[in-house]
Amino acid sequence: MESRRDKDALFEAIALMGKAFASPVRLELLDLLAQTPRTVDELARTSEQSTANTSQHLQALHAAGMVSRTREGTSTRYALAGDEVLALWLALRDASVTRLGDVERAAREYLGDEVDAIGRDELIARLRAGDVVLIDVRPIEEYEAGHIEGARSIPIEELESRLAELPADREVVAYCRGPFCAYAHQAVRRLQADGRQARRLQDGWPEWRLAAKSNKRRRAA
Repeated sequence: MESRRDKDALFEAIALMGKAFASPVRLELLDLLAQTPRTVDELARTSEQSTANTSQHLQALHAAGMVSRTREGTSTRYALAGDEVLALWLALRDASVTRLGDVERAAREYLGDEVDAIGRDELIARLRAGDVVLIDVRPIEEYEAGHIEGARSIPIEELESRLAELPADREVVAYCRGPFCAYAHQAVRRLQADGRQARRLQDGWPEWRLAAKSNKRRRAA
């Protein structure tokens, strides 16, 4: 027969992973690692945190089983500890938007006015028809770590100087890290200001990758 102590120990062990989410810095680190593995220094620089603070948060994520780490000379490279961790982070993010009005308001304040968006299924159909141009506006290292097939890499800071590379007779779809990533919103606004038809992908690369894996498993079953 189970004891109260054993049951408490079970839920306390599970709660360790939940506690890892109780920090906005750790959530941003998970969001960055959803794009590509990174060293402590790279994460500190991108999240605008000190190296010491970033390292402490990564240690907490590692203790909770959320990230893995490997030594590379004098550096340590961190990665998400599996697709189930990515799915858990995305589920928390999406549920927070649905259930918490403060999250939606904060997102609106950060991203600005909404821009036109396109869903995954419509984009796939348009790509097959060849009547849309897909651009990845994340940093080049994130694109190289993984991207949607057929996407061109045009980091947001290069968009202004590379507008001439994009055909004027086709719609342009921009995507970045996910729905809370401002790069795609900025790209759409700049493209529309140039008189082009443009939308952003509703999701980002992590969601696309998970969906592609899920579809592949279903086809193989």
